Amino acid sequence: MGAWQPLPEGLPPEVRHFVEQLRLLKDRTGLSLVALGARTAYSKSSWQRYLNATQPPPRQAVVALCRVAGTGAEEAERFGVRWELAVKVWPKQATPPGRAADAESPVPERSAAADAGHPVPERPATADAEHPVPERPAAETGQDPGDDYEDDPTLPWWDAPLPARPSPSRRLLTAAVVLAALLALTALIGALAFG
Repeated sequence: MGAWQPLPEGLPPEVRHFVEQLRLLKDRTGLSLVALGARTAYSKSSWQRYLNATQPPPRQAVVALCRVAGTGAEEAERFGVRWELAVKVWPKQATPPGRAADAESPVPERSAAADAGHPVPERPATADAEHPVPERPAAETGQDPGDDYEDDPTLPWWDAPLPARPSPSRRLLTAAVVLAALLALTALIGALAFG
């Protein structure tokens, strides 16, 4: 249970504390990552990324882990606050996993948005050992560092809201329209056949 790989060096203290607390909560469940994935809407590999600090977990994943661990409302709220603090300072990956070849490619890809005539934001220049691309501080851009992080809206099936059912009068109206159309079609066919 406690044999976690070391967290990456240079993590902000908020992220380190959050991930360590998340690991303790996961250990408290007594579940393997596979079992945790089966009990939540997130896969084993997603939990590995979240618990090794390579990717921030969506808020719903933290809520799901708290539910599986049986935390009280107060403790779950503390995890929500820790999540908010950690996401604001979570380090951004220079190149997303699986995109290394794209980053080195000198020819930019055309996206569906570009083909449809929508403006496409320019890709930042890639950095290499000789010519690093300096990051602009958040104070210069006027943005909070956590503002560009989007929470994953994925909900487990048991938490998803039920689809709205049409009202009984709406169903009755639909049935009447269908019956009237069938009656008119029958009359038209009868007029043509015996006509």
